[in-house]
Amino acid sequence: MHTPSASDEFSPSDESVHDVTRQAIAHYQGQNGNLLPILHAVQHALGCIPASAVPVLAEALQLSRAEVHGVVSFYPHFRQTPAAPVVLQMCRAESCQAMGGEQLAEHAMQRLGCNFHENSSNQAVTLEPVYCLGLCAQSPAIMINGQPHARVTAEKLDRLLREEGYQA
Repeated sequence: MHTPSASDEFSPSDESVHDVTRQAIAHYQGQNGNLLPILHAVQHALGCIPASAVPVLAEALQLSRAEVHGVVSFYPHFRQTPAAPVVLQMCRAESCQAMGGEQLAEHAMQRLGCNFHENSSNQAVTLEPVYCLGLCAQSPAIMINGQPHARVTAEKLDRLLREEGYQA
C-alpha cells in the first residue's frame, strides 16, 4: 500500500481534518452503526481518511483507535491517502480472470510501476482491484474515473491511459 511521504501534495491541517470529522459525526449522531457512514462522509470531503481523523472518531464513538483503524484498513474502498487524478479499477472476478484479466493486471502494474492499492510511480494513477463491474460477457473489464471499458487488451489499456494524460 502507498505510504505517505514528504512529497505527497495532500496534507490538510489537523484542524481542518478535525472539523470535517466532527461535522460528519454530528450529521450521523444517534444513528446505530454510524461509523461507516461517517467514514464515507469524511472520505467524500477529504478524498481519504487521514490518520488524524482516527482519534477524533474513536473518542466520539467510544471506540478504540484500533477498532476505527481496523474498519478503515479492512474495507478496500477507504483510502488512507488520497487517490491520484486518474483511478484505474481492474475487475478481479472470475470471468475477467478467465479472459486474460491476470495478464492485463500484470501489464498495468508493470506499466504504472505500482501494485494494487497504490499510486503509479509518477503519482498520476491509482490502481485498484474491484470484484465485478457487471461486464462479465465482455471480459476483461476495467473502469477509469467511473467510466467502464470492456474487452480490454494491454494495447487498449495503454491507449485509454494515454487519453487520460498518463505519461510513463
